[in-house]
Amino acid sequence: MRFAVCVFPGSNCDYDTYYVIRDLLGQEVSFVDYTTRDLKGFDCVVIPGGFSFGDYLRAGVLASKTSLGKAIVDFAQKGGLVLGICNGFQILTELELLPGALLRNENMRFICKDAYLRVENKELAFTKRFEEGEIIRMPIAHGEGRYYLPEEELKLIEERGQVVLRYCDEEGNITSQANPNGSVNNIAGVCNKEGNVFGLMPHPERACEDLLGYRDGIILWHSLLA
Repeated sequence: MRFAVCVFPGSNCDYDTYYVIRDLLGQEVSFVDYTTRDLKGFDCVVIPGGFSFGDYLRAGVLASKTSLGKAIVDFAQKGGLVLGICNGFQILTELELLPGALLRNENMRFICKDAYLRVENKELAFTKRFEEGEIIRMPIAHGEGRYYLPEEELKLIEERGQVVLRYCDEEGNITSQANPNGSVNNIAGVCNKEGNVFGLMPHPERACEDLLGYRDGIILWHSLLA
């Protein structure tokens, strides 16, 4: 596969993502900056975490107005695989490629910790190597990660299976205590109706080696290759 890793002013997980794709997966990968107008020739576009344009106005909104933002929309609408991690998830909602919005954390503080997640949809290119209901662990690091969607729209995405990951406890229970940021229905990641665009707040690129303490993240990347 040929991967593109998007780089905006303020991105800070781009090299982590590049390393995983090149060194751990052995795949072809290129950086594409915010002036890029065409993503032709790539199989998967990854929007990494960070603070694009300093999160001015709100997280992800300025990145969504760039040439690269428009190219991502075009790529996704043509069926290309798009993965948005943390700030990348925020950008995808601003591009309206994913439903909902990411609001300030309920406690109004930046959160950096491990989170347990339950896999709710394993039918995507991003999750096919997971088991339905599998409990995994990845780190989170965000100040605006509280997923929100109005009730009627929330009901629709739940019915369509667009909720991909939920925050849970170590046993897989979906509780308010296991919800780190106040996200509605404990949602940690969603996909679009077509299933080719996926956004999540946890960081799979930081959970790929024993040296880091866990390897659940690498399963997502191997799912893409599969």
